[in-house]
Amino acid sequence: MKKYLMAMAMVASMFAVGQVIADETTTSAPPAWEKENPIKPLPKPPLGIESTLQSLKNPPTPETVRLGRWLYFDKRLSSDNTISCATCHLPEYAFSELTPVSTGIHGKKGNRKAPSFINQAWTIYPHFFWDGRAGSLEEQALGPVANPIEMGNTVEDMIASLSDIKPYAAYFKEAFGTEEITKDRVAKAIADYERTRMSGNSAYDQWQENRFKDAYVESKEDAIIKKGFELFNGKAECNQCHLGQNFTDSLFHNLGIGWDAKEEKLADIGRYEVSKKEEDKGAFKTPTLRDVTKHPPYMHDGSIKTLKEVVEHYNIGGHANPHLSTKIKKLNLTDEEVGLLVKFMEALDGEGYMDVEPKAFPK
Repeated sequence: MKKYLMAMAMVASMFAVGQVIADETTTSAPPAWEKENPIKPLPKPPLGIESTLQSLKNPPTPETVRLGRWLYFDKRLSSDNTISCATCHLPEYAFSELTPVSTGIHGKKGNRKAPSFINQAWTIYPHFFWDGRAGSLEEQALGPVANPIEMGNTVEDMIASLSDIKPYAAYFKEAFGTEEITKDRVAKAIADYERTRMSGNSAYDQWQENRFKDAYVESKEDAIIKKGFELFNGKAECNQCHLGQNFTDSLFHNLGIGWDAKEEKLADIGRYEVSKKEEDKGAFKTPTLRDVTKHPPYMHDGSIKTLKEVVEHYNIGGHANPHLSTKIKKLNLTDEEVGLLVKFMEALDGEGYMDVEPKAFPK
């Protein structure tokens, strides 16, 4: 009996040691949310983007980007834990959406469509949102949080919610040096993630890269891009507003969208709400044309269903109103030319911005 009891004690001791080892192994293994969102090197800009993330005044780091990716997709930043940044700015739609306007907490609908932010690490002017009310990506990142229609939270309550999620503190320390969670750090992290969403290497970029090479042979596809490019920069004068590597001047123009001729008023006064300048009534920021096919309908209010209809809107000279941009005029494009401009915009579909929501978050 004594030998039996000693043997049982040894077995129990071995089991206990094994359990400790198992516990230590479990404890040392990275949590599921880290596996879903590991630290990665900063992405390189794709073909067609001549800028680099490292050249920015306050460039992102792999650590701020990882933190920002969680925060961008985390619905716990909203007042009822149902809305995240990605609810309206969806990766599969080039970080825009397929609805005319955005829907926030409790099914509330706004009056504007979520614009894409791809390639917004570099802008000609620091204007963000359709009306330019934010002067940086950081300022833009926090705007929806406090909007009563969008995420319906307060910055203070958002910070408190994040502070209650204990593992987040370690990632703020990893990104910023200390565990303190502040609105500026949240904004910086989300903005840094957004800066990595870059699009390029489109059919247009490849044509631009190759067309002057000695061995270049123009394909049928390239011939169409060339014709569309010439129209875009010539007769159609699209490049008056859609210019640069991102095809936007970052400025504001009244195209007559939302003008009620009978009531003689605008449904949305746009930039005027920010600038208080008479000429800015009904003016909205020029959106990027990169990956524009990914998120119909179009314009700030989603009132135009297709790219063909957008070109036709410009072709007739917009909708006349007292504040119509002086850059808008009748273009006299043929049906073939309208089609070529649509084909050109389709050639701006690129790659590099794609992402999916992490399956696990710090908790």
